[in-house]
Amino acid sequence: MNHYTKREDDFENRRKHLEQMTEKEVEARFWSLLDEIVDPLLALAKTHTTPSIERSVLLRMGFSSLEAKPMVEEAIRRNLIGHGVGHLVYYKAMQDGTAIREAGLAMLNGEGWEALEAHFSQEVA
Repeated sequence: MNHYTKREDDFENRRKHLEQMTEKEVEARFWSLLDEIVDPLLALAKTHTTPSIERSVLLRMGFSSLEAKPMVEEAIRRNLIGHGVGHLVYYKAMQDGTAIREAGLAMLNGEGWEALEAHFSQEVA
């Protein structure tokens, strides 16, 4: 017993609005539609994060889970998590002229958090 019905092919009807477009115009339309889909997701990602996401970012930056967890907890305690903990580490490394791992390890030792708070509190204001 077949529960499926054959789909009527409506491809020709669905593509009529594209018939007069060049390949480049179709491609531009594709990317425009993609932007419409992705832009709200990017906006959401920029304003919403979780400790799990932040730990995951730090893991991909080369930190262990035992290192990532306290960095994320400190960022939460200082109300900096919204800036992205990986971003905080990266910013500190650029400011100090050090490697990312070195900057993160310094943060684990309690170094540089006040400067990060000062910088990112100005950024919001």
